[in-house]
Amino acid sequence: MANTPQAKKRIRRNARRTEVNGSRVSRIRTFIKKVESAIELGDKTAAAAALAAAQPELARGVSKGVLHKNTASRKFGRLTKAVGGLA
Repeated sequence: MANTPQAKKRIRRNARRTEVNGSRVSRIRTFIKKVESAIELGDKTAAAAALAAAQPELARGVSKGVLHKNTASRKFGRLTKAVGGLA
């Protein structure tokens, strides 16, 4: 158990940050799922629009520290390739 005031403060702060970061990751996942569902339906225009909306979310996740930049790059690259492959 935390004994020092600083350790107690870190516990409070970590709980707040965990909640905020969790909602950020969830938001990113939602945007990615929108792109993936549009790809499954074969709707290229909807998929491209969803991809354009997801890209800033991925970048924001990197800047806020909830995603590694290579992870975001990999996800965006794979989604872009999938959207480009639609006829």
